[in-house]
Amino acid sequence: MKYSFKNDYSEGCHPSILAALMRTNSSQQNGYGLDDYCVEAEKFILQKANAPHSKVHFVSGGTQANLLVISSILRPHESVVSATTGHIFTNEAGAIEATGHKVHGVETIDGKLTPELVQSVIEVHQNKPHQLKQKLVYISNSTEIGTIYKKNELENLSKFCKENGLYLFMDGARLGQALTAESNDLMLEDVAKFTDVFYLGGTKNGALLGEAIVINNPILQEEFGFHIKQKGAMLAKGRILGIQFQELLKEDLYWDLAKHANQQAMKIKQTFKEIGCDLLAETDTNQIFPILENLQIEKLSEQFDFYVWKKIDAQKSAIRIITSWATETEVVERFCQEISKLK
Repeated sequence: MKYSFKNDYSEGCHPSILAALMRTNSSQQNGYGLDDYCVEAEKFILQKANAPHSKVHFVSGGTQANLLVISSILRPHESVVSATTGHIFTNEAGAIEATGHKVHGVETIDGKLTPELVQSVIEVHQNKPHQLKQKLVYISNSTEIGTIYKKNELENLSKFCKENGLYLFMDGARLGQALTAESNDLMLEDVAKFTDVFYLGGTKNGALLGEAIVINNPILQEEFGFHIKQKGAMLAKGRILGIQFQELLKEDLYWDLAKHANQQAMKIKQTFKEIGCDLLAETDTNQIFPILENLQIEKLSEQFDFYVWKKIDAQKSAIRIITSWATETEVVERFCQEISKLK
C-alpha cells in the first residue's frame, strides 16, 4: 500500500485522545456542549489566547465552521472577500453561496489578503444600494498554499477592516502549524486581538474531528448558538469535542503535534531543494508544493500518494505534499531517498 502525503487527517487521532475518551466514557454529562469537558476546554483556550471575554463553540468540521460563522454574520445584501485559494472559494461546494451570500475571490501572489487587495473589491462596489455590500474578510492561517501571516500583516489587515466597517474572520484549520512555523512571529493572543472570529482546528492536528470557534467580537457572540442549532451542528454528545480539545491543550500537545508536522515537511522540502527543485510557494508549515517534471511525478507516485496541484506547463506540474502529526521519521527518510534519485 502506498504511503499517503495527500492530507493531514488520514490517521485517526493521537493515542492520548483515545485513552481520554475511554477513561471518561461512563461519566454522565450534560449535552450540547454544556458538559464539564467543553467548559474546561473553553477555559484552556481563552487562557492561552488571553481573551477572557471571548466565547468558544465546538463544532465537528472546518466547512461547517466556515458556513456557521459567515452565515451568522452576513445580512442578505452583504458579501465576503476571500483569496481565490481560500477554502470557501474553492473547496466547499458553494456552501457560502447556498446561504445567499457572494464570495468575492481575489487573486493573490501568496494566498494572503492585504488591505490593498480588499480595497480593490470595495472600489468596484460603490454603487449602493444597487451592488453588494462587503462586510466580511475571510483569511486562512496557514493558507491553503502553506504560507503564514506575519504579525504586522495581520495587524494592518485588522486595522483596515475596522476602519472600513468590515469583520475579519480567520480560518484556523491549520492554525497550529502556522503558529509553530519557524518564521512565525504571531501568538495566539495576537490572533484573538486582531480578529473578530477565528477557529482552532483539531481535525488536521491530532483530533478525531472538531474545530473550536472563538468569537472575540461581543457583537457577534449573543445569537451564535441559535445558528449552530438551526443548521444541525449542535452535537447532543458535545463532550466528544470537549474531551479532545481538553486533551490537546492541557499540556500543549496541540502545539507539539503541529510542530512535528512542520518539521517533517521541512526535511522533505530540503531534499527537493537539494535536487534543484523550485517551489510554488516558499513555506515552512506542513504543506509544500514542489515543481517537478511529469516523469518525475510518475516515478514518485509509484510508492507514494499525493495531489498533483497545478499544471505549470506541458512538461512540469506542482505537487502538494502534506505531513501530519503522525508522519513517521522512517517514512520521511524513505521518501527523501526516492526524491534524491530524481536528480
